[in-house]
Amino acid sequence: METLPRETIVDVLEGRLREEILAGRHAAGSYLPPERELADGYGVTRTTLKHAFGRLVQAGLLETRHGVGTRVRDFARLGGADLLPMLVRHSPDWLGEIFEVRRSVGALIAERAAMRATAGQRAELRTLLDAVREADSADAVQLADVEVHRALARATGNRVYALLTNTLFNAYLPVRKQLAGPFQDAEAAHARLEPVVDAVEVGDAPAARSAADAYLSATEEIMLDGLRTAGDAK
Repeated sequence: METLPRETIVDVLEGRLREEILAGRHAAGSYLPPERELADGYGVTRTTLKHAFGRLVQAGLLETRHGVGTRVRDFARLGGADLLPMLVRHSPDWLGEIFEVRRSVGALIAERAAMRATAGQRAELRTLLDAVREADSADAVQLADVEVHRALARATGNRVYALLTNTLFNAYLPVRKQLAGPFQDAEAAHARLEPVVDAVEVGDAPAARSAADAYLSATEEIMLDGLRTAGDAK
């Protein structure tokens, strides 16, 4: 059983300001109203407002200039991939674009892994693949599946691929319960992923790329169908 989060007034204010910025109510490049005016408008103290601002500065949504004011950062132009988890929470529309990158990068990673994986890395992939079939819940299957992809990225020998893989997973793992469709059946999940590991294991780069593309396309379709169904049910 998960402990329920306890929101503070700073949490609530941060969330409201974040949603207003992402929804475009405060335009990129514009300055927010003076602190006193904002604090009065939200019914909070200026100290609370400053704490919320500090978090949003760290998140890359605001920038504060001493003596000038607090400006909305043009995150679409200047932001990095670390913003993706926040953007997905704001709007599921981002998932389609994330999945497009997941598909193209994932296929390339599988190809490179087939070319470069060591014997130890191939053995690790097989062990991690077995864990997918042995997982006892959809959530556990999904997390086991993730570890296979992290291992594929490591097997390329390119640390940037590993970081890109982590970034993509970090973007949608917070909403993974809504994307559990491909992982309801552990045997089926294992069967979809096995051709990728098989191709990497024998060093067949074209087959690994093709298998990864097929796997990523199939799971993407199932996940997006699940999201559409959930949206229609609301």
